[in-house]
Amino acid sequence: MILSSGPAAAAVAWPWLPAVGAVLAYLVAMLPAPDGRRLHTAALQLGWVLHGVALVLEIAAIGREPPGVRFGFGPALSLTVWFVLAVHAVESRLFSLPGVRRQLATVGAPVVVLAAAFPGDIRLEGGSAWMPLHWLLGIASYGLFGAAVLHAMLLDRAERQMRLKLIPPQGSGGPFGLPLLRLERLTFRFIEAGFVVLSAALLLGAWLIPEWRWDHKTVFSLLGWVTFALLIGGRLAWGWRGRRATRWLYAGAVLLLLGYIGSRFVLEVVLHRAV
Repeated sequence: MILSSGPAAAAVAWPWLPAVGAVLAYLVAMLPAPDGRRLHTAALQLGWVLHGVALVLEIAAIGREPPGVRFGFGPALSLTVWFVLAVHAVESRLFSLPGVRRQLATVGAPVVVLAAAFPGDIRLEGGSAWMPLHWLLGIASYGLFGAAVLHAMLLDRAERQMRLKLIPPQGSGGPFGLPLLRLERLTFRFIEAGFVVLSAALLLGAWLIPEWRWDHKTVFSLLGWVTFALLIGGRLAWGWRGRRATRWLYAGAVLLLLGYIGSRFVLEVVLHRAV
């Protein structure tokens, strides 16, 4: 019944409240303001907290019928961005990255809406008890690579500014409150950590799957893993850096997105199939 009221309607409606609050907080954080303004920083932090609450309610299907864990491309993408915001929350305690607040809020608001609008299919009980760990490792690797992409975008911006002689050469302070070489090292630390976590997720997935299938998710995930392995190898063997390294990073990130989130988007939204 579309116009039903009472406890049943309230149970369906209230899980949306944290999502709405997160979107509103992100919208405030998106407003132009000098970096360091407490209101906008607090809005981003509040959005992150409400974003996490909304994810828990959506994935656990709290207040929805039938009961069971719900997951799909929307929550996967939203959880990835939430992990990136968590990394930023830790980094912001150590040093400032001007301009990142608005970028993160601009990405955070729409993914909250996507997770609420496309929560995925209900995954009823069954399967291996290790499968949630496989999903968690996969999404955690997405978040780590997402943080690496964010830092790589800052590096590319700094390189363009250096070519235009808008900032001093590398070695002293960069345009983001820390030396560019340190920013580059941070980028590769995230890449290396993401590669380790992704490797663990793929190995666990191979162990859990009773019959190997060369589907889109498997192919794109393995291609992404190979891309990151070549990037790390190129860095160690030939000292890859700058735009060459960031291009490999972007290519690997796109392959990973196509691996799970992309395939789930096609199945859930385009083909309307639950798997």
